[in-house]
Amino acid sequence: MKTQQMNKTPPSDTLELDQQRIDAAGRSLEDGAVTPSYGPHRDAIVKLLNDALATELVCVLRYKRHHFTADGISASQIKEEFLVHANQEAAHADKLAERIVQLGGEPNFAPDSLLARSHAQYDESKDIQAMVRSNLVAERIAVEAYHQMIQLIGDKDTTTRRILESILAEEEEHADELKDWLHQ
Repeated sequence: MKTQQMNKTPPSDTLELDQQRIDAAGRSLEDGAVTPSYGPHRDAIVKLLNDALATELVCVLRYKRHHFTADGISASQIKEEFLVHANQEAAHADKLAERIVQLGGEPNFAPDSLLARSHAQYDESKDIQAMVRSNLVAERIAVEAYHQMIQLIGDKDTTTRRILESILAEEEEHADELKDWLHQ
């Protein structure tokens, strides 16, 4: 019993707050929401988020191109779906950029390195089925990347994990919709 009382940091199996970390949170005000709980993982999380940001931006560009270039009798509905997806991907990019800033990082919108940092590829297909297939591949890649990011982050940053989980849910919806379009 005396040993536990002498320790300033409670053992990890107790349900007591770490007063030293709470006190430290009251300092370094320029860090905004980033408190000692973020530990050494903040920079790695910002890098993951910047890579995801690049992926989302490439997806916006690919969907926009497909929206404007798809033609043919069956193109009108899928063109509109491409535009909806482009707008949702842009909203994902905004969420990621906002979170990067909250973590004290800088969102990387540099166009010259977008493709190198993106998990997904850009596509200039002219055939609607090739467009759908290209977007489905990109959505599946995004789903896998978000799954892995969520696992890596775990409980290291619950806010970022929740943001990624919400984006993942929409990416899964996109993949399901595109799978249905692939067979039409």
